[in-house]
Amino acid sequence: MPDRAHLRFVLALHDAIAPDRGRNACWSPYSVAAALGMVARAARGTARREVVALLGEDHADLLKASDVGDDAESAVANTLWVWEGLPLREDFLAEVAGWPGGRVRSAPFRADPGGVREVINADVADTTRGLVPRLLPPGAITADTVATLVNALYLKCAWAEEFPARDTAPRPFRGAGDVPTMRLETTLRYGRTAGWEAVALAARGGVEAVVLLPAGDLGSTEGVPGVLDALDRQRVELFLPKLDLAVPTALGDALRAVGVRAVFTEDAGLTGLSPDPRLRVDEVLHESVLRVDEQGFEGAAATAVTMRLTSVVEHPPARTVRVDRPHLLLVRHAGTGAVYFLAQVAAP
Repeated sequence: MPDRAHLRFVLALHDAIAPDRGRNACWSPYSVAAALGMVARAARGTARREVVALLGEDHADLLKASDVGDDAESAVANTLWVWEGLPLREDFLAEVAGWPGGRVRSAPFRADPGGVREVINADVADTTRGLVPRLLPPGAITADTVATLVNALYLKCAWAEEFPARDTAPRPFRGAGDVPTMRLETTLRYGRTAGWEAVALAARGGVEAVVLLPAGDLGSTEGVPGVLDALDRQRVELFLPKLDLAVPTALGDALRAVGVRAVFTEDAGLTGLSPDPRLRVDEVLHESVLRVDEQGFEGAAATAVTMRLTSVVEHPPARTVRVDRPHLLLVRHAGTGAVYFLAQVAAP
């Protein structure tokens, strides 16, 4: 059964990331949860409680159980980049090694912050097959940075049943005119509750994409868990826009809005990573890319948690579903419910 705590995290943070329902948004709950999960392992006291309250107690087990099958293409890296002058806890290094793609890399943050930024960006680009080439913008890494936790994710899955290319045509989408829209008539999992319709498209690798279509304007996500529970197999004629989104996001303000505050302060308590009590999170940077076409979907995302010291360092009949208005698109592991990507589509 999909994990309800994970879904609560997804919807709560999405509301904080994308309060303007008239704009496109795209992010990877899986990537953000992986990066914050490593922060939770490093944190103590209030900071740890706040992160765990957002993610759920079993977040690490959920992510580690959400492996993609061999009939899809995927890659995951979880990397701790650390200044050689920062003392580290050996048990935390072992913890990082236990995460999918876990590794620790030394980086000369004080001597060459610009060079470190380029190396981290190149590493992320490699994991994401070039879809996220510049996660860290100029200025994201400075001589005050002492560590950066980075998750990078790549996922490419073919549909279990492809959309016929001949049926793709320009069709109306509310607020965006005519957009290239695919058509598929087949048996799918479909659900309908007060305020929402949902259609789940099976993909290879034990993954599915779920279209969440509101009855009216895209607003509160309150009814999403209920409509996901209502999914059941039936004949559906689905009209779905093609999609190509790439969205960079700074998550610091959104995380504070949902209760993760202490890690950004001098009370961060990241002594699980380093015995230096001055260590705190500086910013959480994220970028996500999601492309959907007749053959399947391709997505990539990366999350970087930059850290510094609080003081200056020494450095029946087919049911027709027309996705013709703003909606949410959720890509998740079908078995565990781990959400790889959540897109808010205001204009395809």
